[in-house]
Amino acid sequence: MTFEFKQKDFQKLAQVLEVKPKRIGNSMRFEIENKKQQRKLAVEIYSNIEIGNRKGSLISVYTSTAHLQLHFCTGYVVSKMLGEITFVGESDGKLSGLTIEREGGCSLYANVDREILSGDFTKLGPEVMLSGIALSLTESILPPQVHKKLSEHVRGRSQKRR
Repeated sequence: MTFEFKQKDFQKLAQVLEVKPKRIGNSMRFEIENKKQQRKLAVEIYSNIEIGNRKGSLISVYTSTAHLQLHFCTGYVVSKMLGEITFVGESDGKLSGLTIEREGGCSLYANVDREILSGDFTKLGPEVMLSGIALSLTESILPPQVHKKLSEHVRGRSQKRR
């Protein structure tokens, strides 16, 4: 099933980012500016649009130095305390996340193994740890995953029967 943003989602995002969204064509646009830190970015959310041969939600982020996109967004998690929203997309056990901060910051984590979200972060290298911690916030909205060992066990049993 494709995740689709609704009006209530845009209202929730506006509260966390503390900006009013603008409808531009078939997207909702959030413009964030932090004059103190000289940061400015825009986030555009396209809900249930054609992406190739499928439909899905697309998140685009524009800054003065970058353009980032998350195709087939499967959900989001808000943190009012941190003032940020993490959009996530999952495909074949790999996650990509795009975090937007109220203060104008933005982080992208791509192709992250889902298994590290529930692992022991202290066993990860510092360069990997941040993505695991950041995306672990999304674990509550991800669909249940068939445990890898169970699927390997079932596959092994079926091969023995042949």
